[in-house]
Amino acid sequence: MHIEPGVVDGAKMAFAYATAAGAAGYTAKLAFEDLKSHNVASFALRTVIATVGTFIFFEVLPHFAVGVSEVHFILGTTLFLLMGAAPAALGLALGLLVQGAFFAPSDLPMFFVNVTTLLVPLFAISALANRFIPRDKAYVDLAYADVFKLSAMYQGGVVAWVAFWAFYGQGIGAETAQSVLTFGAAYMLVVLIEPIADLAVLAGAKAVRSGKLSGLFTSRLYNAA
Repeated sequence: MHIEPGVVDGAKMAFAYATAAGAAGYTAKLAFEDLKSHNVASFALRTVIATVGTFIFFEVLPHFAVGVSEVHFILGTTLFLLMGAAPAALGLALGLLVQGAFFAPSDLPMFFVNVTTLLVPLFAISALANRFIPRDKAYVDLAYADVFKLSAMYQGGVVAWVAFWAFYGQGIGAETAQSVLTFGAAYMLVVLIEPIADLAVLAGAKAVRSGKLSGLFTSRLYNAA
């Protein structure tokens, strides 16, 4: 989902700065809520794990350029289910920053565009989870249908934001539309694979359920709300 440099530029970048600032503010709100039920050490550790995970997803796992962007196995839903919304959001932003600063500096001009693309869908699945997952159900007990809903919304949100940035930056035209459609079609592979990865990770977390590991994960992973 790395938007190619130049897709949005000039004065149009002001909107990217505004959306990224809004995402930062909402992340701060989520962090405050998280700290009501977790200590600072747990929050920091989960953020570090999410950052390392994000870097691996972007830089180590297979990724390829398609149309206006790149297809990555972001596993944002996995980070949300394991680490919680705020650490996942910070991890996605920091991991993207580290990857850009040290391995892909050409991506840095698009950092605020890409951060918005990653974080707003994460906020959406956080809200969705609060609405449809029963409060007496831990995340490790989610069924495939539950995980698929979250993953499809996250990945669909990423594709929607990529499409928005492309049309916003380049205008509505046949070439841009073709690039967006090509990217969206390729991203369906992620939509199919991520729910399976999420369930595999949740199954692993369930198998190693231990109070000694509680600080590594969000409390909702093993406990009802």
